[in-house]
Amino acid sequence: MAFGEKMKQLRNERGLTQQQLAEELNITKRTVINYEGGKSYPTTEALPRIAAFFGVGVNDLMDEKEEFIAEAGERGGYRGKRGAKQLIEEVSGLFAGGSLSDSDKDAVMRALQEAYWEAKKENKKYTPKKYRK
Repeated sequence: MAFGEKMKQLRNERGLTQQQLAEELNITKRTVINYEGGKSYPTTEALPRIAAFFGVGVNDLMDEKEEFIAEAGERGGYRGKRGAKQLIEEVSGLFAGGSLSDSDKDAVMRALQEAYWEAKKENKKYTPKKYRK
């Protein structure tokens, strides 16, 4: 189950509206809508706050792929997030119909994520200073 679906389920179990949840978490209603719709993910600062509010662990809210996308969004903005999503979709396509065990799939995914961050770091060296963040 995706982060947004989990958050919506937890909110509904507590009988809260999106507005009430937003007020409890000190965020906007639009942010709650975007989280639940899968359009955005919480920052690394907000995620523990959300998990604590619902009384669950951070790992229970987000899976490894979603954490990677969220981290890419924080590090690289929209383009980083889009690139991470594309990488996951393409890699997931490689596994379709295959006979790899789940642990092997996770190992390949982690290796690709590390390669992704290393390539981003290396490419920054060649980005003109006026475009660096």
